[in-house]
Amino acid sequence: MSMILSASVIRVRDGLPLSASTDYEQGTGMQECRKYFKMLSRKLAQLPDRCTLKTGHYNINFISSMGVSYMMLCTENYPNVLAFSFLDELQKEFITTYNMMKTNTAVRPYCFIEFDNFIQRTKQRYNNPRSLSTKINLSDMQMEIKLRPPYQISMGELGSANGVTSAFSVDYKGAGKISSAHQRLEPATLSGIVAFILSLLCAALNLIRGFHAIESLLQSDGEDFNYIVAFFLGTAACLYQCNLLVYYTSWRNVKSFLTFGLICLCNMYLYELRNLWQLFFHVTVGAFVTLQIWLRQAQGKAPDYDV
Repeated sequence: MSMILSASVIRVRDGLPLSASTDYEQGTGMQECRKYFKMLSRKLAQLPDRCTLKTGHYNINFISSMGVSYMMLCTENYPNVLAFSFLDELQKEFITTYNMMKTNTAVRPYCFIEFDNFIQRTKQRYNNPRSLSTKINLSDMQMEIKLRPPYQISMGELGSANGVTSAFSVDYKGAGKISSAHQRLEPATLSGIVAFILSLLCAALNLIRGFHAIESLLQSDGEDFNYIVAFFLGTAACLYQCNLLVYYTSWRNVKSFLTFGLICLCNMYLYELRNLWQLFFHVTVGAFVTLQIWLRQAQGKAPDYDV
């Protein structure tokens, strides 16, 4: 018999379970699927926003949006269109009921367990498709799945339930072996945003002074060409700091310190063209951005919340 067996609501960034259905079965297959639930919850930040994992007689489907993932377990013959329509209903109701501030600041597992009431009601409706009166919505969902089918997660990507390392696993302090294209950084803080803006400002100031130095060089042979190089190197260093602040890359901290060193060298060379306060501003901003790069590390392994 095709049916939905259980569902969970999980925070994407750290795998914290926010709510879940409480009437799951205790069979061997179900216990194995719970292990897959736990493994997936730790990797949500590294996976696409719509996925399916086939685990023998059962399928695990989930969608992610606005930092929250909605995951469900169903039998292998349960229709995809109904599965993702069910998840879509959970998503809409959860977003309507709870604001993002509550979900982002939640610290206790299952702190929205009362949402289980809606999960149960919706699950009962979807386990009796004849009672559904949403043919238009199902048609829309069917078209959406056809145009953008869910990503099929392989067991090789996920790893095995006994702890074998997968292709998505994260090494020490998030500087693991996964591709930098899939790795995500911790959420940006206010100080990080300020550092990004100040670094862009320094880059713009260096760029403007560089063009002025080019004009002076064209008008007078006495202008030092090395000043132009120093200004444009300073611009490139500030922009690269912005890139390191936003995106993950290997040897990220080392690159940030080397970039800061380049900023210091450029300003040392330009000491004749800048006053003390200008030099202090550029070097201080470079140091501040370097600190923010160091503080904003890659997302590491999520805690085990026994979901």
